[in-house]
Parts: sequence; C-alpha cells; structure tokens
Amino acid sequence: MEIKDFGRVGVLMGGPSSEREISLKSGKAVLSALKESGVEAVGIDILTDNKEENIRLLNSFDLDCAFVALHGRFGEDGSIQEILEEVDLPYTGSGVEASRLAMDKIGALKVFKAGKLYVPRSQFLEKGLYNKNKKFKNELGLPVVVKPANHGSSIGLSIVDLEQEIPAAIELAFQFDQRIVIEQYISGRELTVGVLDEKPLPVIEIVPKHKFFDFEAKYQAGLTDYIVPAILEPEIAKKVQQAALQAHQLLGCFGCSRTDIILSKDNLPFVLETNTIPGMTATSLLPKAARILGIDFNRLCLKLLELAYEKTKV
Repeated sequence: MEIKDFGRVGVLMGGPSSEREISLKSGKAVLSALKESGVEAVGIDILTDNKEENIRLLNSFDLDCAFVALHGRFGEDGSIQEILEEVDLPYTGSGVEASRLAMDKIGALKVFKAGKLYVPRSQFLEKGLYNKNKKFKNELGLPVVVKPANHGSSIGLSIVDLEQEIPAAIELAFQFDQRIVIEQYISGRELTVGVLDEKPLPVIEIVPKHKFFDFEAKYQAGLTDYIVPAILEPEIAKKVQQAALQAHQLLGCFGCSRTDIILSKDNLPFVLETNTIPGMTATSLLPKAARILGIDFNRLCLKLLELAYEKTKV
C-alpha cells in the first residue's frame, strides 16, 4: 500500500486496565513511527470502558483506520474490537472472538490442550465458590504458578514453593480477577515467539535476574537479559516456532501475536499463553524479533496497518 492509502489513522492507547502506563508507551512509540513514515496519524487516549463514550470519541476524529495499542482488559479482550466493528473501522490485530479467547487463560489453555499442544497441568478456581469455604486441594504438586485468568504483564502472579503459601497467592490473584489459574510449574528455558502475517519470527530467550519474569523484570531496564535469537538447535527452534504458530492459529488470531513458551529440560515446548497485542515500543520483544529479519520498527507498524486493511477484504 502507498502511505496515502492508509488515510487518517487513530492510535488507540492508554485504556482503563492495570496495564494503562505500558499501553501509553506502546501507543506513543507507534504514533511516532507512523508519523515518521508520513502517515497521517493521531493519538487517542482511551480513558473509559464506556461504549457510548468511546463511540463518540472515535467518531470525533474522522478516522479511516485504528491501530490498537491497548494492553490488558478492554484492549485485548475483544471489547474495543467490538466497538470498532460497530463503527465500521478497520483495525490492527485479532478480531473480537480471538481476542476474547486469548485473553481468557482458562479458555485458551483448553483450546491449546484440545489442539494437542503441550500445556502445564492446571486447576481453575472461581472467587464466589472459593470464598464459601476457602478450601483448595492442590492436585499438581509443587511448585505451582498462581495467576489471574484475564490479566497480562504478570500482574497478580505468584510462583509458590510451599503448600502453606498457596492461600496467600490465591488471595492475591483474586484481587485482579474473579477466576484464577493454578498450574504446574515447568522448569526450563523461558522463550517467546512472535507471529507476524501468519509466519513465526525468530525465537527469543528471556533470562530474568529475578526469580521469574515479573512485572518489574519486564519493564525496568537492566533486570532481564534477552537472547535474540535464542541459542537453540535448529530443529528445536523450529519446534518452538511451530508451537507458537499453532497457538496463534488455534485461537484464530490475525496480524500478529506473541506466545510465551517454557522449553522443558527434555526439550518439550510448553505453551503458557498468547498475547494478541504484544508490547509495541522499539525495544519490545516482537519488534526485537522482527528486526532480526530486517523489519525495523517503522516498517513493522506499517505492515500491521496493511494487514488491518487486508482483514476487511477477507
């Protein structure tokens, strides 16, 4: 597509979720990249999840397309996508159903398992039922990972080594969601694989200096090392990439995604979750992987816009 064909693009950022600050960083980076490329782009700070208010806001900008840089609830769970479809605006990334499913860790894990991907063994808890007697029978052994079912950026996540610490981890996760996941902790190498235009990008290895890749390790400089690309035997790298692509396809994702994987000690790729709107600053993981293939950040943003228009023709 020619630059002029993109028309007026609204970069949606911020949002009402706990990942608002991260989203503002992504949005500002995308806005700057699009403007540098000559696209007529405008930043739109989403402040509420109120449908009518957002429809009025979007209509006030006279847009031709939306670049969704919203992370977390409302941005990644299909809500903003539903609004964009209602106002008939092409938009970047996955559609309503794929977004909703990927954001729901419980639903996504069931889809991955049915699709024969390796996933950690898991148990699910609902807040209302749990609060009746505060009882949880751990069937997974130790350690376990406890996390909210609908949150990103490792918010509310704990890795628990002792049985007596599980109740506190459950209470923490319930502060962020009505449903939570308790899953077997898989010891191994932490990897992530982006998918762009239905093709897997090079594998990245994440080496956090904390116990795990928590919120601080993700967003504070110097707390995590990234090996780009990961040093893996070619056939293992291919197996990991294939798992990420399959996760993307099983969920029905479109445009781009990024799947987190633990490579176990016997080289099995355990799929943890898929992000439909990965971080989009120049130093985020999807752009790092794209750069290995010669796709710089500006070009990546343009590619995602091209795919947004392509989706309307499907």
